[in-house]
Amino acid sequence: MRALLDTHAFLWWNLDDPQLSASARAIIGDGQNEIFVSAASAWEIAIKVGKGRLVLPESPERYVANRMAHSRFLALPIQLSHALHVATLPRIHEDPFDRLLVAQGQMEGLPILTADPEIARYPVEILW
Repeated sequence: MRALLDTHAFLWWNLDDPQLSASARAIIGDGQNEIFVSAASAWEIAIKVGKGRLVLPESPERYVANRMAHSRFLALPIQLSHALHVATLPRIHEDPFDRLLVAQGQMEGLPILTADPEIARYPVEILW
């Protein structure tokens, strides 16, 4: 299975947060699955740290890279086509990072691991 992590799922996995569902935990923890982290999530994390809305034990650069390597997550770059696909999405969700994740999920055929009910309103497969 291949799946794309929403930013909160990436953070909750790394913090062992109980908000991460048992199903999501099993999917992420299964070493046979390919789990992707979007550059959009790294960008969102960096912005939140910069604004003081998220505190990490190390710089965002080190934190994201170290956690991705430890969990063997794969990086999903933002392609121009992903960014432009956002314009075709209905205005369900106003968060630009989540809209980009939806676009990437749709274009790459990746289900999204997310607890966000707004993302679930888009035509994209949700795992939770």
